[in-house]
Amino acid sequence: MISTTTAAEDTEEMPLADSSHGEEDEEEEQEDDGPTKAKRTKPDDGDGMGTLVARPIKMSRNDLYRPPTVDELNQLKEAESLFHCSLLKMQMEELLKEVALSERRKQQIDAFVQSVTELLQTVPSSPAVEISDLSWLTGTVKVPFFLVPKVTKGKFHMATPTSVDLIGSYPLGTCSKPRVTVDLSVTMPAEILHPKDILNQRYPRKRALYLAGLAQHLASSSEIGDMRYSCLHGNRLRPLLLLTPPGKESSRFTVRVHACPPPGFFKPSRFHPKRNNIRTEWYTGVQASQTENEPPTPHYSSSILGDLLPRSHLQFLSAVRSRCSAFADGVALLKVWLRQRELDQGTGCFNGFLGSMLLAYLLTTHRVGNSMTAYQLLRNSLHFLASTDLTSNGITLARDADSTAPSLADFHSAFQVVFVDPSGHLNLCAEMTACTYKQVQHEATSSMQFWDDPTVDGFHALLMTPKPMIRTCDHVFHLCELVKLQSSCKKLNLLGELMDHSGNYVHTALPYILSILRRGLGQRVQLLTHSLSPDPEWSVESAAPQHKAQPPISFGLILRPEQAAAVLERGPPADSPKAVPFRQLWGPLSDLRRFPDGTIIETVVWKGQTDCQKRLIPKQIITHLLQLHADIPETCVTYVGAAMDDVISVGREVPSTGEEESLAVIQSFDDLSGKLWKLEGLPLSVTSVQGAHPALRYTQVFPPVPLKLDYWFFDRESSSRSLVPKEGKPCPVYITPVTVICHMEGSGKWPQDRLAIRHLKAAFHISMAEQLHKQHHYTCKACPTHLDVWKDGLAFRIQVAYKREPQVLRESVSPEGLLLVRDNDEAQALEMETVHKPLLTSMLHGLQQQHPCFGGVCRLAKRWLGAQLFSDDVTENVADLLVAFLFLQPAPFTPPGSLQVGFLRFLHLLSSFDWKNNPLVVNLNNQLTAADYTEIRNDFMASRESLPVMFIASPQDKKRSLWTKVAPSVQMLQRVVMLAAESLKALEPQMMDSSQTHDVKVALRPPLEPYDVLIHLNPLQVPLVSQAVDPPAVNFNRGAIEGSVAPSGGALPVIGYNPVSCYLTELRDAFGDLALFFYDPYGGTVIAVLWKPKAFILAPFKTSQVSARRVEVSGEQAQTSPNVEAIIEDFSIMGKGLVKSVEARTERWAV
Repeated sequence: MISTTTAAEDTEEMPLADSSHGEEDEEEEQEDDGPTKAKRTKPDDGDGMGTLVARPIKMSRNDLYRPPTVDELNQLKEAESLFHCSLLKMQMEELLKEVALSERRKQQIDAFVQSVTELLQTVPSSPAVEISDLSWLTGTVKVPFFLVPKVTKGKFHMATPTSVDLIGSYPLGTCSKPRVTVDLSVTMPAEILHPKDILNQRYPRKRALYLAGLAQHLASSSEIGDMRYSCLHGNRLRPLLLLTPPGKESSRFTVRVHACPPPGFFKPSRFHPKRNNIRTEWYTGVQASQTENEPPTPHYSSSILGDLLPRSHLQFLSAVRSRCSAFADGVALLKVWLRQRELDQGTGCFNGFLGSMLLAYLLTTHRVGNSMTAYQLLRNSLHFLASTDLTSNGITLARDADSTAPSLADFHSAFQVVFVDPSGHLNLCAEMTACTYKQVQHEATSSMQFWDDPTVDGFHALLMTPKPMIRTCDHVFHLCELVKLQSSCKKLNLLGELMDHSGNYVHTALPYILSILRRGLGQRVQLLTHSLSPDPEWSVESAAPQHKAQPPISFGLILRPEQAAAVLERGPPADSPKAVPFRQLWGPLSDLRRFPDGTIIETVVWKGQTDCQKRLIPKQIITHLLQLHADIPETCVTYVGAAMDDVISVGREVPSTGEEESLAVIQSFDDLSGKLWKLEGLPLSVTSVQGAHPALRYTQVFPPVPLKLDYWFFDRESSSRSLVPKEGKPCPVYITPVTVICHMEGSGKWPQDRLAIRHLKAAFHISMAEQLHKQHHYTCKACPTHLDVWKDGLAFRIQVAYKREPQVLRESVSPEGLLLVRDNDEAQALEMETVHKPLLTSMLHGLQQQHPCFGGVCRLAKRWLGAQLFSDDVTENVADLLVAFLFLQPAPFTPPGSLQVGFLRFLHLLSSFDWKNNPLVVNLNNQLTAADYTEIRNDFMASRESLPVMFIASPQDKKRSLWTKVAPSVQMLQRVVMLAAESLKALEPQMMDSSQTHDVKVALRPPLEPYDVLIHLNPLQVPLVSQAVDPPAVNFNRGAIEGSVAPSGGALPVIGYNPVSCYLTELRDAFGDLALFFYDPYGGTVIAVLWKPKAFILAPFKTSQVSARRVEVSGEQAQTSPNVEAIIEDFSIMGKGLVKSVEARTERWAV
């Protein structure tokens, strides 16, 4: 058995571990939180360095078997009533230990904070100067503020802080790893400030100047390590000074210095969301008429008000925590949940402070009890978020707010999300967009749906699985060249809002752009979300970065597949009042149309012929709306919605990813099936016709296309006049046989002898061929094992099946005349072909009807497996089951709504699933119950050593994992896991990086370095070379011409002829005991050979085992070893005409 943990898995699945601390942190945790029931000894190893050895304490028999105490019984009862099992309770407890700060870390923080506090209390004073006069700043320290406009009224001078206090999560006891930040509030002296400083950015500028003065003072101290500027949640009006300790402790935590006014210095009533605190004349430099009303500045006001209240917030939360013992643990779990969903960092995020306030709201309003556990607090918090829409029904923590406090209606008129603090004056969600809160709601709803599902590993899905945007959203697009948003603000007439955001045109335009996109996308999407701009950081010696320096904004769409690809956008009737807004939204694309029922309505028609093109209709909508309403050209939009489509593209003139071709095959099969059912003249009637081919479930990588053959390209076979390849020509086009299983009715005349059954089936093939030709004029060729039918330019391979034949193959008669029933490989193979494959095809076809992109994801997954030379190890059926799992149990995601996100999740599943310790249960048709899951897991654990390394269970296969019984091996699964992780690391960053050219094929080019021999093939003789990852530029004529295909008749070509497959079979038959052979079945031109390690062990000479071996005589003993030179020569001889060259990497093997 193997452990499939990889480096990629560590970084993806365990983001909670503080990896930057390394081994020192692990030792630190051991010292602080070591096991209590172990003795530690430190033996001397001779060089003064000891090794810790844990020795278990022996317990007496009475201690081992004593009855449980009352506390233990209560814990067991709690685990039974609150958790699925005690394992979930233990997982939660271990997670809380993992994120908690150790005592040693706390001591380091306290010591550094004490040093910083002492330094800050010695800040020297400076003479008063104008705010715009920066001459007092000596050295290279810059002001962390974007000074536009440059001049504002007021004087400023440096002075010693009134006080330095800890605020935020650290003194509250809710600070957690891995991002350990400690907030330090530095209270500016009252003489620096003026009550009117709230006007025209005077206070924010004085705040920034004060921070610059602190930085200048601290720059000369050796007790400070790195020193940088940042902004609180991306708000440029609230710059911070980041301090880290010197030496090796520098990466372990960061102290954030906030400059704050004295408590109560400004009147809260001055920050009413309907009041103006930035004058238009000052901001624009243009004198405004006195009759104009100044626009309100709620965001600017809330930024200043936020600096007045951190101490009161800390007091409020401390009081709540003192009443609820599990408060800190509940906040820690909520932080983990938010962090895994990338919601806790950046502008307008749902940070840990908001999470603490939310829990406080639930506790103070008695929605949760003070005696609840952290598990219950997290569950109730998510339930509240899922059921409460703060965009329309805000909440408040204020109980006895003063008369000047705004109402909730006032807050809703100014902000998109409303959550009011205990003072009643501050909206804690002032910077949050409605889309971000809708994302929080969506995630909470999704978490609640799978929380109680016993078939889902709730802990792993809820708290341990990261959800990056590219793997969560079906489509992603990036808004580049953010400077273009300046013109968007101008076109949308957002001067007042631009003043409110102090010139940050990115944050000004974003809510309006989101609103337009939400209207345009409508019911096509379940969720529209956007990335949260990361908090900028820059050196204290650098000027504040400009707004355009922000990284591109990324937007994510979770689609409704059944509506996202609709070509027609139906609007209101022409005479409806809603018609005007509809025309304003869509502009010149809006058009009146009359429908057959007589209605005349406004419509918009989008371009798209194939499913591949229709899937990109959201791109057409987005680019049109951004250009029309925000003046953002299409060149500024990088849309990542079909990044992987080219890999499986089959269209020549019109782009297609195989859906239409698969549908044509299925329609032809349905027609053939109906005719087989009604076929007359057969000795027995047909009882069922079942497809057993991936093309009949939409999962064939390159589905068969109807072919019109060029007869001049072929020779004629003498007896049947069938078309055969002509010597000297390129290998003819490959014709895929579509397997069809045809069951005949039962009869007492069926023989019970295996040979007789085969003869009878051959007779049925002949009779069926005659009747199909006679009644429908199909060209047929009967064989002992199957019947080939040429129909609609497609080849169908019909196999007659007798339901008792597998049982007959298992039966044998002993010499004593007893009937013995023994399972064997022949019976299993027949049962697989005639029973399991048709049933799987039927079930997966049904899954395709529920999820339109299922087939496309399967094709991408199998294309990747083929390109990486794994097709023989992870077979087509196994790949289809793996992809089906992503759709049937997508937690914590929604079912994939696009090909690219499904493929990325497939790679993540391969690389992160614990194949050694868990079965992968694919609940097709939802037939498995919770009891079935428990039974499967118990049987798996009991028989793990004898089961396949990749165990896949399904409703019809709970215990054996039939599909993975033969392959993959332990070593091959390890390589699959490794390459899946590497492919994921190569694809996801480039899809999220709009600055680089996307080359997704880099994940499909296999690394050939590990192989010993490479057999290069002649592309002329590789019939599927056009399907290669990097196909040759030259196209070869292979006997197929363009034109309409006749439904019946015509000469029958050679079906399923692929010389590469034949060559591989010969190689494996001849040298399978010495080497492994790997090949990309989809147009690969290289066969990779890997010598088996045991093949080069010297073996005693035997005349029966001298094939491909050389004899070495040592004394009187003769031994044999592989004759590598002769084997490589045989590779060329056996593949004459097909093999172009053989590249032997001699340094990789030795006898």
